[in-house]
Amino acid sequence: MTALDFIKMHGLGNDFVILDGRDNGLSLTPAARRAISDRRRGVGCDQLIVLENPRDAVADVFMRIYNPDGSESGACGNATRCVASLMCTEKAETHVIVETISGLLDCENLGGGLYGVDMGPARLDWRDLPLAEARDTENLGLEAGPLKNPVGVNMGNPHAVFIVDDAERVDLAAYGPVVEHDRLFPQRTNVEAVQVLAPDRIRMRVWERGAGITQACGTGACAALVATARRGLTGRKADVVLDGGTLTIEWLPDNTVLMTGPVATSFTGNFDPALLMDTAQ
Repeated sequence: MTALDFIKMHGLGNDFVILDGRDNGLSLTPAARRAISDRRRGVGCDQLIVLENPRDAVADVFMRIYNPDGSESGACGNATRCVASLMCTEKAETHVIVETISGLLDCENLGGGLYGVDMGPARLDWRDLPLAEARDTENLGLEAGPLKNPVGVNMGNPHAVFIVDDAERVDLAAYGPVVEHDRLFPQRTNVEAVQVLAPDRIRMRVWERGAGITQACGTGACAALVATARRGLTGRKADVVLDGGTLTIEWLPDNTVLMTGPVATSFTGNFDPALLMDTAQ
């Protein structure tokens, strides 16, 4: 097995190892995914991305998303912008379509290092999150320490958005995993602590399902804006301030959510396939 090339990219500090599996049919065991994602023994990342040939004829690429624990994720907004930038460069186009297991995402190079992504509809029914039982997703009634009564939103993956007085004071390392694994969420959930700063500006910190605390989460930022708008605390467009920087999110009247933000390449390289051979299944 030859060495595998990779690209290390990030969106506002939310970082990714990107592998191109379109020509080689790359298949990774959960243990291999964990090995690559390990920040001490592998390359290290918040999510591992594998590019595959598209299933849908209109798509330019299929993006497979893996969490550091080896599990698969349905969506990642920051990774989508990174992949869109690679595809726009490869195809010399300003508009591309990225396919995921959650659907097709329209992406556009807006210039100045910014990329816009149509993240699709905000799914608000309890079955879509999904939840273990029928509940009003605007008021889930769940509590974990200082986190109370979140809004549930699915943006290709599930989110529990808690509106708080001070996002900086929330101990996400303690309460994030409690909410992630609550029985209410049979597929687990991402967890956001959101503080409304102004009708068009909110602060968000995030605990990502299968990854832990990250610098930024694109789908989480979308969910945060939808949640605060549903509660009447913001309008339908706002800047979402994350640990790693700011995304602009807009919830359109047709229920689709637009995300705009930057991308960056950290470095490229390759790793010895022995990294994968030494891991158990």
